[in-house]
Amino acid sequence: MPAGPLPRAAAGPPPRAAAGETRYGSRVPGLRSGYAPDMTTTGLLADAQTLLPEIVEIRRRIHRRPELALQLPETQQLIVDELEKLGLTPRRGTTTTSVTAVIGADRAGPATVLRADMDALPLTERTEVDFASEIEGRMHACGHDTHVAMLLGGARLLVERHGDLQGPVILMFQPGEEGFHGARFMLEDGLLDGLDPERTRGFAIHITTRYPSGEIHLRPGPLLVSADNFKITVHGRGGHASAPHVAADPIVVAAEIVTTLQTAVTREVNVFDPAVVTVAHLVAGTTHNIIPETAFLEGTYRTLSDERREATGKLIRRVVDGVSAAHGLTAEIEFVPVYPVTLNDATVTDRVRDIATGLVGEQDVVTMPAPDMGAEDWSYVLQKIPGMMAFLGARPGDADPATYGDNHSDRVIFEEAPMAVGVALYAQVALDLWSEA
Repeated sequence: MPAGPLPRAAAGPPPRAAAGETRYGSRVPGLRSGYAPDMTTTGLLADAQTLLPEIVEIRRRIHRRPELALQLPETQQLIVDELEKLGLTPRRGTTTTSVTAVIGADRAGPATVLRADMDALPLTERTEVDFASEIEGRMHACGHDTHVAMLLGGARLLVERHGDLQGPVILMFQPGEEGFHGARFMLEDGLLDGLDPERTRGFAIHITTRYPSGEIHLRPGPLLVSADNFKITVHGRGGHASAPHVAADPIVVAAEIVTTLQTAVTREVNVFDPAVVTVAHLVAGTTHNIIPETAFLEGTYRTLSDERREATGKLIRRVVDGVSAAHGLTAEIEFVPVYPVTLNDATVTDRVRDIATGLVGEQDVVTMPAPDMGAEDWSYVLQKIPGMMAFLGARPGDADPATYGDNHSDRVIFEEAPMAVGVALYAQVALDLWSEA
């Protein structure tokens, strides 16, 4: 590993802005945010801004070639190539296409894990940006392409500041966040092997259009909820629709299960330890005059504590069994665990808040009043080591938040200028997280 700064590759001319877009803004007619980071507070942010053309180019390469789930060979190779340019030795995952690398392996102090997820979503892009997905039915609609690019940029800044690191920095490029437990696979592959949990901290960024460009949103404690899915099959007895009394109608029971679940949540769940239960898919029958044999339902439930997560599963089972039995029918239920609660460590969060404030100013660092009801497999890592996740806003300033595309929308466009903030934040956290620990 080089001891001194590496020469930067020539960035080349920045992408030419189309009509109605900022230099790295959104290709949306008539939309101009004019966002640019304030670089007066720190040289690190200024350096990140200088890197932005290269970071944007990497992000757009990934965006054009989205890959799904746990096997992302093109994305993995791009990451490996970029890390090798920095003089690092990337390590490929054994069960997935993950990538890890260490900066400052020779540093004796505590360790910091920096994470970026890599996978895209199975939907067709409708943004009309000139770097849109080239693969039908795949899109980087959650911003993971920006995460990869920002962490690669952060790695560049950290390699140049190798001598300022207190301890090793582990770069974690993770596939399979979108429901495929990629972080858990990386832990099983040895992500934290050899690290003392008491002397290791974790940090991740998630970009979002819910917040204005450049804002950093965070909170201690629960940041994101646990997520679990359920599948219910109600077994009845088929017959003619004109004679329901000689059949056993599973549709009526399925409908009652849906309404009873909603009532049970409002009557039995403490609003200060909430749960959301949603039945989002119901299928039964084939035509207007046949009572079917079965009805199928599936949905999800979200909670903010392990205790509520366990209790909600028991509540769903009790309602399903009870309603079915009351009508003389039976039902099968299958639970599909997704992700645990994402818990931000309070001490780490306070330190990151101070770092972020020093980076972008107090006006752009926001403490969230409540958790987000999404879920994340970064939660697996935070069960092993103290750490946190912060949100980075990427919604153009002139955009209407009520109508602008949200994460997971086929029309979402993340403004690219705030990526400089993400690059700098990754690096600054790695440099300063332990300075007051």
